[in-house]
Amino acid sequence: MTAPVGSAPVPTPLVARSVLISAAAAGVCAVWAATVWAAVHLRADPLLHDVALFVHLACLIVGFGAVLTVDWLGLLWLLGKRPLTEVLRAADAVHPPIWLGLAGLVGSGMLLHPDPGALLTRVKLGLVLVVALNGLHAWTLQPRLAALPAGGPEPATVSRRARRALVARCASTVLVSQLGWWGATVIGFLNSRR
Repeated sequence: MTAPVGSAPVPTPLVARSVLISAAAAGVCAVWAATVWAAVHLRADPLLHDVALFVHLACLIVGFGAVLTVDWLGLLWLLGKRPLTEVLRAADAVHPPIWLGLAGLVGSGMLLHPDPGALLTRVKLGLVLVVALNGLHAWTLQPRLAALPAGGPEPATVSRRARRALVARCASTVLVSQLGWWGATVIGFLNSRR
């Protein structure tokens, strides 16, 4: 591959992006499985349980709050109320709190004595995995969104059909995100009342 005259050559990545994404998804699944296994085998004393509950709630605020922020801005973009560049900047800025919040929720959750035999708990555990994998999917959409034109007429390289498909993927990603986070939160609330 040669670069156009007068431009810097585009470096070839050592590992293809698809391989990195697949490895990240496998890593997420492995961490999830290890955490579920640990939750079944660990028993926290009452003080550690209370600390874990506080950490769990704090991580919910951090992670879900960041998700709500970026999803709200994404909705405003879909409605034509915010520019895409603003949404992408916000998404880039809140990725660390989202992932830290999710990691904290998973880590503290295994000390809260979840009952994997209960149907609601199994649903919640599944929702947590879906949220994490959906987060990886959202991350893969960012470069494609950044390649869209900022405004004005669309160039020939981005067809209307491709743009609509990308917008539909973004909307479905937001929907899965919201259903997953809200579902896990509601189940956590219901389980805490038992």
